[in-house]
Amino acid sequence: MSRLTARFWVDAYLVRLRLNDIPAFVTSHGDDTAGAVLVKLNTLDGQARAFTRSFDLATGDRRWTELAAGPETEVDLSIAAQRRFDPDLWVIEVEDRAGRHLLDEPGLE
Repeated sequence: MSRLTARFWVDAYLVRLRLNDIPAFVTSHGDDTAGAVLVKLNTLDGQARAFTRSFDLATGDRRWTELAAGPETEVDLSIAAQRRFDPDLWVIEVEDRAGRHLLDEPGLE
């Protein structure tokens, strides 16, 4: 089974968020073909969470896991560290007071 390009996945994710009236922005444009994607959820109350996709070697499944959570400034520092490590990284910022990110919905794994 072939994998989607990072750009295609990001574009589809942004459309899904827009259809649910959830604002989101690309804050770091990674490699269009193979860049990893990190999603920052900003709840607009000074708190944030960052999610990254992980690969389960035992099952071959991909799933979203929490990379960092807490004050937005601390989450931003964690994201900056990831960007220094991986310059091809995409960063999507989702803004939702209710904490919706849609990453747990089918089709986004």
